[in-house]
Amino acid sequence: MSPVEITKQLSNLHPVLRSFTKRFTSDRDESLDLVQDTVLRALMNKDKFRENTNLKGWLFTIMRNVFINNYRKGQLAKHYRNSVGEVHHLKSHYLHTFNSPASSLEYDDTWKHIDTIRQELLIPFKMHTLGYKYHEIAEDQKIPVGTVKNRIFHARKEIQKKLTDNELAYE
Repeated sequence: MSPVEITKQLSNLHPVLRSFTKRFTSDRDESLDLVQDTVLRALMNKDKFRENTNLKGWLFTIMRNVFINNYRKGQLAKHYRNSVGEVHHLKSHYLHTFNSPASSLEYDDTWKHIDTIRQELLIPFKMHTLGYKYHEIAEDQKIPVGTVKNRIFHARKEIQKKLTDNELAYE
């Protein structure tokens, strides 16, 4: 299909795309942006469209993916409005990284506190932080799954208490 034909079919499908956005959003501006992003992606990737396939289905798939990607970006960039109505973005997942020297010290300090908890709590907790499932920890330690969950819970509580006490000591 030539670029002119795709463009013509895209313009014919514009109302259908607009009505399909109602599945994702009721906001008029978001709906128009979603259609625009979908058409833009379709035009940028027109070489990937295969002859004798359903163009409308292809566009619906693009629209759904665009919506999902935008939603995920929106979740990462939380925002709020102040009393004047200005929008402020908070990239909460970027607030804490282990790349700065202070963060590395904080990380090391946290693990020093973790290593001081009782051994019976430490082993299940460390295994859990390494990605082991509860039942795997239970098999390894030869204890019931409920006991594993309980020990991990109490390990967290002890660590939180030690970290809180440590913060108070620095103030």
